[in-house]
Amino acid sequence: MSDGYSNFKKTDDICEGVCGKGSRAALTISRLRCMLRGYDIRTYIFVFVIIPPAIFGLYLHGQKISYFLRPLWESPPKPFIELPHYYHDNITMETLCNLHGWKVREFPRRVFDAVLFSNEIDMLMIRWNELYPYVTQFVLLESNSTFTALLKPLLFARNKDQFKFVEPRLTYGTIGGRFKKGENPFVEEAYQRFALDQLLRLAGIEDDDLLIMSDVDEIPSGHTINLLRWCDDTPPVLHLQLRNYLYSFEYLIDNKSWRASVHRYKKGRTRYAHYRQSDLILADAGWHCSFCFRYISDFIFKMKAYSHTDRVRFAHFLNSKRIQDVICRGSNLFDMLPEEYTFKEIIGKMGPIPHSYSAVHLPAYLLNNAEKYKYLLPGNCVRERG
Repeated sequence: MSDGYSNFKKTDDICEGVCGKGSRAALTISRLRCMLRGYDIRTYIFVFVIIPPAIFGLYLHGQKISYFLRPLWESPPKPFIELPHYYHDNITMETLCNLHGWKVREFPRRVFDAVLFSNEIDMLMIRWNELYPYVTQFVLLESNSTFTALLKPLLFARNKDQFKFVEPRLTYGTIGGRFKKGENPFVEEAYQRFALDQLLRLAGIEDDDLLIMSDVDEIPSGHTINLLRWCDDTPPVLHLQLRNYLYSFEYLIDNKSWRASVHRYKKGRTRYAHYRQSDLILADAGWHCSFCFRYISDFIFKMKAYSHTDRVRFAHFLNSKRIQDVICRGSNLFDMLPEEYTFKEIIGKMGPIPHSYSAVHLPAYLLNNAEKYKYLLPGNCVRERG
């Protein structure tokens, strides 16, 4: 036993002796003061002023930080070999094929255009009118389930009367979703794309027919498909470089959309997919208009339905007023940074997308029906509620 306090004496008693006595509230404050004795003001500021906002900021902007630092932990994919694309109305098909290093055929190949359909009625109408003169068979598969296992109506079936012009060339099928909650959405997406393979066979596709693989909103230009069906010696798999738009043809992001592809069909080898399948890409071959919807309700539906549903991190992202404001500013619906692989490209694309006032070389059906589809043209960002 020393002259100091006993080793068995309670800490509270020590603090009471050191920090004083009084009422219960005063005693609590005294104890807290006692426990914090020995820490300077800089420590208090760090613990109570710096750390909490830092944690909250990381919660709000962690995804942005991750995307900004992407160049540090992920290398860019192998660049495509870009093929020049020649076209003019007044040039013969033989000349066009020769310009590409190909030979002209005696007769064109058959063309099959196959899509999975969700809710893009207007985009489908523009797509099919653009491709109608060159497509042998349109193949469309519709599910009663989104990729995220949400029940959805069969919207194409409801609106089928609008598409009577393709009815003689249409193979339409439906598939029931599996509705497995919590499953990776890309599993359901792969399941539906596999079913589309089966539907293509029912549609009568054969070896050396051309097969267009792309989403509804990835629209090849008609003259591109006409070129590929008339030319021999074309690559067996060729990606299409599309002009990349967001919300409408007013917001041109870049020319780097690449997932659309055209295949010379080979039984037993060709599988419907939406990923990179070749190193070759044909320049300036059409348009990709993502989230190009007439109604705010369609934006909300897609945000909840498509495979990247994890991007809806906060409930207010689905607020109608916020979505309308985002569209008119050309900002990101999910408050994300650009998905790029270099700091230069990330910084160059930060902020709203610049407005484009060019409506040159857009799908002819769109311009012929400009009043009906004015929300897709420059200067018309306001959407209907739906």
